[in-house]
Amino acid sequence: MLISIPLAEIKITFARSGGAGGQNVNKTSTKAILHWSVGNSQVLSVEEKDLVRTKLANRINNNDEVVLMSDEERSQPQNRDLAIARLQSLVAGALHVPKKRRPTRPTKASKLRRIESKKIRSQIKSGRRFSV
Repeated sequence: MLISIPLAEIKITFARSGGAGGQNVNKTSTKAILHWSVGNSQVLSVEEKDLVRTKLANRINNNDEVVLMSDEERSQPQNRDLAIARLQSLVAGALHVPKKRRPTRPTKASKLRRIESKKIRSQIKSGRRFSV
């Protein structure tokens, strides 16, 4: 299920990030910090919000917000886009309901094959017995 979270619901701030970038890291705020309020979302129904809250419980803070950070790239726009894409995929993954497994039974032919192989194995082992 592909869901698109509008940019109006997302709050993005920037901070200084560590890592690669040399002296540029000390001067520019390229780390993107994304906040998205699950409760105030207009695109999700109440059931979907509950599903997101349960699946992403370890990523939601006390303010009912999903907080993501991205500082892999050296520019603000790239980190911003990465954070938004990560949020979209997280929410889509949380809303995905796996297909219910239907138990299957072995076929008659597969049962016969299993029994035949057991018989053959039994004969091989019985042939190894020491007889006096």
